Amino acid sequence: MFEKFSLQMVDLPEASLRVRFGGSGPPLLLLHGHPRTHVTWHQVAPLLAADHTVVCPDLRGFGRSSIPEDAADHVGSSKLRKQGTASR
Repeated sequence: MFEKFSLQMVDLPEASLRVRFGGSGPPLLLLHGHPRTHVTWHQVAPLLAADHTVVCPDLRGFGRSSIPEDAADHVGSSKLRKQGTASR
């Protein structure tokens, strides 16, 4: 699975993401759904890697990516944001 792909942790200011990537060409970012991980793309990614640099991260809080600290109002994990605060 994911032959010829690399796997590494990418450290960001607020989280560390586990990212699998491979291929060459224009970048193509594949994002998994809830509650999955980058492994969702194990059959598609190698095919796309023939013409693209395919990047498959585990999103924040999924797989081996970290869960960053959140504020008391949970604005960092809210789907709805308006000027820095969650919409109600």
